[in-house]
Amino acid sequence: MKLGIIGSPNKESFKYAKQKGLDFLEFTLNIGYDLDNQFFNKLDEIKDYINKYNVLVGSIGRWGTDKISSKGEIIKEELEISKKLIDACEFLNCPVFVCGVNYVKEISFYQNCSLAIEFLTELVNYAKQKNVKVATYNCRWNNFIYSEETWKIIHGHIDDLGIKYDPSHSIYDNGDYLKEARDWGKRFYHVHIKGSLMIDRQRFDDPPAGLDITNWGAFLSILYAYNYKGGLSIEPHSQNWHGELGEKGVDFTIRFFKNLIL
Repeated sequence: MKLGIIGSPNKESFKYAKQKGLDFLEFTLNIGYDLDNQFFNKLDEIKDYINKYNVLVGSIGRWGTDKISSKGEIIKEELEISKKLIDACEFLNCPVFVCGVNYVKEISFYQNCSLAIEFLTELVNYAKQKNVKVATYNCRWNNFIYSEETWKIIHGHIDDLGIKYDPSHSIYDNGDYLKEARDWGKRFYHVHIKGSLMIDRQRFDDPPAGLDITNWGAFLSILYAYNYKGGLSIEPHSQNWHGELGEKGVDFTIRFFKNLIL
């Protein structure tokens, strides 16, 4: 397994990851992101940073955008953006592209699943030509593919479609993240390391991973059982851990997980 962190596609993020002794950066190029000016037009620079700092790009993802319109049609513009991001993965030797698919309330669950399968099948087939894997995220942000039910239907139909897994989303939705990892860990292509803290069944904070309620040792034991060799991507997400305290939290998480990575 490799340990990395979510960052921006710029020199400062590569220097930061290098200073922290991390293996890779993850880019989350979400809704509203200026893709042309902040990413696509800087791919040559990013490749130079990869070589200069010896820090890889472990995942490129796109969260929050609609892939299906309210009329029940694939949004072609977003499909092309996803393909262009897969091209960028190929150029940067990034192994995984991550996305979700929105749920359209105006059409049936069956139609939603069928359209998601159509959209994701086209991406998976395109990505295969680029030696890139495609994974859906289990975050609930404008995405309905995060449950046993939807994984069975959509991932059950698309053999090479993986999952970007984050235990915190299951924890905060009163799910069983260890069971999900046991049942679907063989399809995990990328993992987020984000702390979770529930008190009296209420979300309290997202403290640094290792200072939270997630049983990271047990979770990684499941990943080892599936011979997982992908990325563990640190996602600082707390509203309380900022500034100097936030940096200490990141350093703690790095030390914690380096003791778990064999």
